[in-house]
Amino acid sequence: MTTTLALKVVTGLKDKILAGDLPPGHKLPSETELIDEYGVSRTVVREAVTRLRAEGLVETFQGRGSFVLAMPEPTSFTVESAAIRTHHDVLDMIDFRVGVECEAAAMAAARVTDASAGEIRSALASFAGAAPEDAVEADFLFHRAVASCSGNRFYTDLIDSLGPMMIMLPRTRLPDTYSLTNATHVERVRAEHDNIAAAVVAGDADTARAAMRLHLGNTRRRLDVGR
Repeated sequence: MTTTLALKVVTGLKDKILAGDLPPGHKLPSETELIDEYGVSRTVVREAVTRLRAEGLVETFQGRGSFVLAMPEPTSFTVESAAIRTHHDVLDMIDFRVGVECEAAAMAAARVTDASAGEIRSALASFAGAAPEDAVEADFLFHRAVASCSGNRFYTDLIDSLGPMMIMLPRTRLPDTYSLTNATHVERVRAEHDNIAAAVVAGDADTARAAMRLHLGNTRRRLDVGR
């Protein structure tokens, strides 16, 4: 019962803080005022204030009371390719992509529709038909299509934040035999893309995840050898 009543007070005060009725630096009403306003006990008020402190909305000073803290400014999480400079950075980027893109591929398969299957096939065909000078962009757009078909915009936002440089940067550290101008290597990448696409279109989440892991894992192994 106490917890339910405390939640009522927390919700009321949080609404006032978010609406600006209790701006940053403003002192919360006294315990007596809150008891009267919400019709609760002193214990309930103290629990509510403790919760607000835990959420980072207020700070309490002994003998002075509790004061509203400034709300943190919203920020967009991005991964800037310009900050990826060393070989170790590139390996870390591949590891990061494994964590993101394998789950994006699995989710794309789990949620596949006729429209998303068409988007994957289109991206696959574009890579297969790309001229050497357009291969990096086409490679990137295939990976972006998989992320987009997951239906989760955060996957797409992350891939967009990296941009085509997520494809280009590892390749600058690979021998020419792994260049997208090398026909044998392009065919290898195309086959890996084919496996990812087939699993996504078939709605096989586990295989899609594994195919993406194999694809990115192959890139990482080539980077390790070339180091």
